[in-house]
Amino acid sequence: MTARPEHLPERLALLADMQAATYITEGLLTGREDVPSIALNKATEELPVDDARFRLRPVRDLIDDVMYKFRDDERPPTAADAWLAPRLHATLRLTRREAADARLWSYLALGAAPDYVVRRHLPTTPKKDGGASSVARVRFRGPHYTQAFARLWWAAELFRNGPDYSPVVVACGNQDMLNTALRMDVVDHRPTALALVRLIEREVIRTGREANALASAVNASAATLMYDVVAQDSERDAEPLRDWIAAAEGASPVSRNALPEGPEEERAPESSVAVLADYFEGLFADAPVRGREVVEELSAG
Repeated sequence: MTARPEHLPERLALLADMQAATYITEGLLTGREDVPSIALNKATEELPVDDARFRLRPVRDLIDDVMYKFRDDERPPTAADAWLAPRLHATLRLTRREAADARLWSYLALGAAPDYVVRRHLPTTPKKDGGASSVARVRFRGPHYTQAFARLWWAAELFRNGPDYSPVVVACGNQDMLNTALRMDVVDHRPTALALVRLIEREVIRTGREANALASAVNASAATLMYDVVAQDSERDAEPLRDWIAAAEGASPVSRNALPEGPEEERAPESSVAVLADYFEGLFADAPVRGREVVEELSAG
């Protein structure tokens, strides 16, 4: 199994797309080979800013802790996602512009924590053809909704409610909701994202199939109904985010027990979240869910 990198520099870095591709070997994807960390670090670019947010040690310590906490765990992999996403977000304290740079996530996956990517995303079921199971390449180098660490950071960014990360935990607890919602432009509207979470909390949505059906219905409805008009969000003030980023210099490591706190932004209006949650519940009632008809027929019989 892929081991923890032996040579870790003091700071995170950027790894260009073409450089990243050369280190994603079949041996790495199957967990049989390690990344040559010395050679990889010679191929990186320095980050344009030099501040405490980009120290590698706090991020690597967090990865070590999630690997220890969920070692040989019988809980679903989403439990590790739900634990790590808010803590990764609160540790890095990125702007959205910084988080949109795929080179940072490629370095984190290949240079800082390839062992975690393999542990988290290597399929546990053998392939039907008898070949070796392997991690999908997009977990190391891919879009924000599939890359191993980018998907967690963006989930925390889009589903948090101001400083409150508890909706992130709920969203990450349903893998299909996480995978589907991150591809949808509508989740950039906070009341929409939080209304999706609200239906999981109400147990209207329980399964992956139901989450996919809900997301499809919500996305289709957005073509005719402007959610940001019928359910307005609070005006976003950039100052709390700037303050939160500036405070990284003296911040302690995030708690491994209690949820951290994000920037002290105003929360989304509860009335807007409630209106959309009720509307989405109605959409879901009419949405086609594979297998639901069979369950309903059995219940009726």
